[in-house]
Amino acid sequence: MTQTQIRVRRPHWAWFVAGVAFVALVGAAGFRAAPSVLIDPLHNEFGWSTATISTAVSINLLLYGLISPFAAALMERLGMRKVVSGALVLVAAGSGLTVFMTASWQLLLLWGVLVGVGTGSMALTFVATVTSRWFVKHQGLVSGVLTAAGAAGQLVFLPVVAQLATHSGWRTASLAISFTALAVVPLVLIALRDKPSDVGTTAYGATGTEDPIPATSGRTASRALQVLGQASRTGTFWLLAGGFAICGASTNGLIGTHFVPAAHDHGMPTTTAAGLLALVGLFDVIGTIASGWLTDKIDPRYLLGAYYTLRGASLLILPHLFAATTEPPMWAFIVFYGLDWVATVPPTVALCRRVYGHDGPIVFGWVFASHQVGAALAAVGAGLTRDHHGSYDPAWYVAGGLCAAAALMSLRITSHGLDKARTTS
Repeated sequence: MTQTQIRVRRPHWAWFVAGVAFVALVGAAGFRAAPSVLIDPLHNEFGWSTATISTAVSINLLLYGLISPFAAALMERLGMRKVVSGALVLVAAGSGLTVFMTASWQLLLLWGVLVGVGTGSMALTFVATVTSRWFVKHQGLVSGVLTAAGAAGQLVFLPVVAQLATHSGWRTASLAISFTALAVVPLVLIALRDKPSDVGTTAYGATGTEDPIPATSGRTASRALQVLGQASRTGTFWLLAGGFAICGASTNGLIGTHFVPAAHDHGMPTTTAAGLLALVGLFDVIGTIASGWLTDKIDPRYLLGAYYTLRGASLLILPHLFAATTEPPMWAFIVFYGLDWVATVPPTVALCRRVYGHDGPIVFGWVFASHQVGAALAAVGAGLTRDHHGSYDPAWYVAGGLCAAAALMSLRITSHGLDKARTTS
């Protein structure tokens, strides 16, 4: 007689890490979905202007980006698990404490500073760190899936936040976000691992020929600044940063912050507009995952050029689509824009990794910082435009033109430039 041994193949630990990272990113996305539907309730209760409230959003967006490279370096020193857990606690505190605020400076502190630092500590640099440490094969695809987590968070939370704010008040909505962020912390502490060697394995798809992860000095700030100094001497860095700044201005800063109030200006109910923005998140999940798959197969520079061109064209058309009811052209915009929302992230991460090697996650952190600078400027600029002109229309047209410039920047990253940047770094 012979005994047949049936071996059950366990999934690689990298997939568990990616799963936990996805859930954590979804949890942090809750508050980022809130400002667009809370602008009107805060204005109605406190009398704060759109520009004042938008300034709090702008600080949040700015810190969300500027903290990222330092968070990437901090993850090298302390590990992803500690940094992500602390970040979720900050998000919960910043959101929950808003129920006690009585003055606009408190909004700036809580929405702006606390939540900005918290979400920035586990922004897209977290995605870059996870994929760089845990994956050799399917890096682009996993980057797309994790990037889509933010859109999934928007999809889950935005309609809920809108309903709570409309029927139970904005304070209830803020507390719901706070509790959700806290609920993710135990999962991160239990299941997230910092690097493959912690569980006695190697990165998924590793062949043994990859360069080992270099040891770091433990000086977080100097490490992040040193990488910035090296990258900033290459033209590729500035082309990536410039294009990504426009990406932030045309997504988080403009559509993410002002689409709902702009639609409401044309008579559309807030809950309907919030539902449309949530649908953007739904199609973004599809578009970003597809972009990650394409990044593994097509030159990332050409993908960026196409994405920015199509986005700019859609923004030029948007002012003509707003109405009290949702007509077929607006549905078409939602689908089209959703597919393109953050499809730019996987090819940008891939270029940073290809050019700057193990410094790629920190370099992407600085590139992402420019994304949020653009988002912050657009959030304030669109608010001021609305206050002074009574309409958001000029903001849409300016953003459309800037997207054309971003497409040109992406296409100017030549093969020679990539080789030169790799040599310099």
